[in-house]
Amino acid sequence: MKKLFVYLKGYRKECVLAPLFKMTEALLELFIPLVVAAIIDTGIGNSDTQYVIKMCLVMIGLGLLGLLCSVTAQYFSAKAAINFAAKVRHALFDHIQKLSYSEIDETGTATLITRLTSDMNQVQSGVNLTLRLFLRSPFIVFGASIMAFTIDVRAALIFVGAVVLLSIVVFGIMLGCIPLYKKIQQRLDNVLGITQENLSGVRVIRAFCKEEEEIKEFESTNDSLTYLQKFTGKISALMNPLTFIIINLAVIILIYTGAIEVYKGILTQGAVVALYNYMSQILVELIKLANLIISITKAVACGNRVEAVLELEPSVVLSENNIKPKQSDYIVEIKNANLKYKNVSDYSLSDINLKVKPGETVGIIGGTGSGKTSLVNIMTRFYDIESGEVLVQGKNVRDYKIQELRDLFGIVPQKAVLFKGTVRDNIKWGKKDAGDDEIINALEIAQAKEIIDKKDNGLDFEIEQGGKNLSGGQQQRLTIARAIVGKPKILILDDSSSALDFETDAKLRKALREIDGSPTVFIVSQRTSSIQYADKIIVLDDGKAVGLGTHKKLLESCEIYKEIYDSQYGNGG
Repeated sequence: MKKLFVYLKGYRKECVLAPLFKMTEALLELFIPLVVAAIIDTGIGNSDTQYVIKMCLVMIGLGLLGLLCSVTAQYFSAKAAINFAAKVRHALFDHIQKLSYSEIDETGTATLITRLTSDMNQVQSGVNLTLRLFLRSPFIVFGASIMAFTIDVRAALIFVGAVVLLSIVVFGIMLGCIPLYKKIQQRLDNVLGITQENLSGVRVIRAFCKEEEEIKEFESTNDSLTYLQKFTGKISALMNPLTFIIINLAVIILIYTGAIEVYKGILTQGAVVALYNYMSQILVELIKLANLIISITKAVACGNRVEAVLELEPSVVLSENNIKPKQSDYIVEIKNANLKYKNVSDYSLSDINLKVKPGETVGIIGGTGSGKTSLVNIMTRFYDIESGEVLVQGKNVRDYKIQELRDLFGIVPQKAVLFKGTVRDNIKWGKKDAGDDEIINALEIAQAKEIIDKKDNGLDFEIEQGGKNLSGGQQQRLTIARAIVGKPKILILDDSSSALDFETDAKLRKALREIDGSPTVFIVSQRTSSIQYADKIIVLDDGKAVGLGTHKKLLESCEIYKEIYDSQYGNGG
């Protein structure tokens, strides 16, 4: 949590003025019981109406001045807290963008969303309350105790005993709740994770009639969160009754002691009322402090979770080198590459070797989980290999600046992802300054021009979030156009034509071969028809390359490739 305070540096003035004005308000409050005592002892005791009116006006003036200080303090604390939270969110989102796939896979999407939203809201609330009340409440408690000493030492000792007992209760409950709030947030992550999976996979769940099972799983996870929240709530709820019991007992003892001393002539009635008012102030402030501590406890637990994400070091270390590419006959060269994902014992890729010349089309095929996507991910450095080398244009991918490396690639991921906005906006992700002619050309190559031709708004057709107002095939073609518009040197199509019919797929492959500039194309596919005309095909099985060559050669020499081909077209191909 401490490392987050660096984001408050720009608001030092607000962080000083907010508690300062609250302390001023508290100081004004401490004078009120003395004014009341003066009204009782002097004004009412002497039947001096003018004095009573004068002191009542003083009390109203103190109240209005206190209100002004309170509003000013609220303004400064809110300004500091809101801007602090905004800065941390920006920093957190920026940091998440720098994390490699490994850290995102390990942490989980649901957890990262929770840290950005729910956790940050708790931290913001905690900072706001801390600036306003953290100094004010203890100041009132100790201030009231000191003021009690100025009235009567014997009565003030009751205050000391009450404050000590109250501090034990408040801080004991606080220390017990901190780890519990952390567990609550972790279980909230689990609930969000299940909710996200259910919403994104709702069609699959309904297709397999798994609604009841998913409801039971959600209820179990939700009940676990609810139980912990109730248990923690019960512990937190002890704070108010315990503090009330201690304070009320102290009040009884105070009134009893005060009555005896008034009878003996040691204290005046006004002094007893003032002591009672100070005890009441302590009660109110300790209840505020108790609630504040609960909020701070939640904020600290959430802040530590946010800080944990900020402390995650990306496994892909960015290069500061300015090494120029070496002269090479190959645009991509992979030498003895081995890849292992975090917390996984087996290698996902083992001893991969591949050489690709500029302008070649390379097919990548294999069974599910054979490492096809992993192979293209190490070229773009979404994951770093454990050993071996990956060279692009004769230069190791580790020696590239990330932006420089990724600018060489046009990537169509396995899952088609479109963002809310127009077709034009989505295609411009591939090239910011792309003109309409370039966009239309890219759409034509991707066999997607017919999509906008059928829409009234053309390129201004509004795509909904996730592209849910488009079919799977339309989404895939638009993502292909997005990758093509930037005219990359290397184009990666990661199973990006799975939703296309054979005719459209064939037209797409023909158009790709005729692209100006002849980019090097990697086609990851389950269909042999999509890659059979590639210059070379690499066949993967359980992370190992078991075949490399042309379609015809592999049919003769690679049993796995022949099995895949026969399963799709029958024997005798």
